[in-house]
Amino acid sequence: MLSQAVGYAASALGFVAAAGGRPVLVKDIAEAAGIPAPYLAKIVQTLARRGIVITQRGIGGGVTLAQQASSTTLYDLCVALDDPCIHQRCMLGTDTCSDERACPAHQFWTAQRAKTLDYLRKMTVADIAAFESRRRWKPMATPIPPAPPSPSQHETQPAQSKPMMLSVLGQAPMGRPADRPTGENTG
Repeated sequence: MLSQAVGYAASALGFVAAAGGRPVLVKDIAEAAGIPAPYLAKIVQTLARRGIVITQRGIGGGVTLAQQASSTTLYDLCVALDDPCIHQRCMLGTDTCSDERACPAHQFWTAQRAKTLDYLRKMTVADIAAFESRRRWKPMATPIPPAPPSPSQHETQPAQSKPMMLSVLGQAPMGRPADRPTGENTG
């Protein structure tokens, strides 16, 4: 599993790549990707020092990719942000993984690690940008407010038996009647 920093960087760079070369402000990236802006600013600074992005201050400034989105891989982000997944560690966490010090999981872990690194070297920021664009433009199911009860229903039907409206896919509750407390602290 990738670190949170690499996950945030991948989402952020996917958004930057989708901007088509125009500089994008860190606050706009953070808002669009749902990333805390101060944390993203630190990630962007690190990526700029490593040559992954270019930052420009002032009017017309922002973040742009230093190279084509198809040339920057998830592996590059892992290296730039020193993600633990690229380090040759033993699966059991005891030492550096090596043939000389083969633990019981060595053969399995060596094969899995090779597959993971291969995938990270193939997955590009352009792939992430395409995913983020599809995700962002995917039509979202909107909650349908419950119809107000008719006067005769209101008198005969207790409040707790009112059905909740479900999403378009019918998978999860999307809202609740206003007169039905949840007991949760929402503030």
